Amino acid sequence: MRKLKFLLFILVAFLLLSACSEEGSNAESETDQPYDLVEDGKLTFAASGEFKPFSYMEGSDMVGYDIAVGEAVAEKLGLEPNPQRAKFSGIVTGVTEGRYDIAVASHTITEERLEQVDFSEPYYYSGPVIYTRPDSNIKEVQDLEGKEISVARGTTYLETAQEYTDNIPQVDSDVVALQSLSSGHHDAVITDDVTGITAIDAGLEVEGRIQLGIAEQAIAVNKENKELRDAVDEALQELKDSGELAEISEEWIGGDITKEPENVEETE
Repeated sequence: MRKLKFLLFILVAFLLLSACSEEGSNAESETDQPYDLVEDGKLTFAASGEFKPFSYMEGSDMVGYDIAVGEAVAEKLGLEPNPQRAKFSGIVTGVTEGRYDIAVASHTITEERLEQVDFSEPYYYSGPVIYTRPDSNIKEVQDLEGKEISVARGTTYLETAQEYTDNIPQVDSDVVALQSLSSGHHDAVITDDVTGITAIDAGLEVEGRIQLGIAEQAIAVNKENKELRDAVDEALQELKDSGELAEISEEWIGGDITKEPENVEETE
């Protein structure tokens, strides 16, 4: 009997030591996480929810290409995706202030934005296009001189429009600008080619007239969180290598926009 009690004591002690060891290991793995997050275990990422097919609302859910990419990156990092809707013009500021871990919001890499945030490698390529109504006499860039060109607030298209005119109404989203154009307001709109094509498919009476170049779209990350930026880059590379990123593009865009176009001259 004494021997049996001794064996039971040894067994209980072994189980207690194992449990303590496992708890210590888990605590160590949590504290060893190389990057800070807004919420532990979650990847909080911002998008506008007003940029179909990249991010838009279906009922109470935000969906689209950007959202699917954010969710895929979160999965690669072993985190729960936590998408947050925000006005596009304030998203970069939200990343710098730590309200979002990253922004998956179709941001074009620019020198001005690079002063505020770091960017991942591009996760898709697009290009600004001049959209007009079918009856417009705007045929080439010279025809834009002095015209009223609407753009979404906070986008790089403002700088492009300023090359041709000072009359630039800024609205909350590219879709709003195109809807207004279709309704008879403004002379033209500058927006992403995919967004314009989607608007036309939805029935808006607009036409793409002039392709202005190619832009790199990337994920914005706080400059103080370089470890997270590196992890996002690694996740994107895995998604590219596996073909999953291209599949996401095909699903939401109807084509592969993840590869850099060849023989296209970028505008400054």
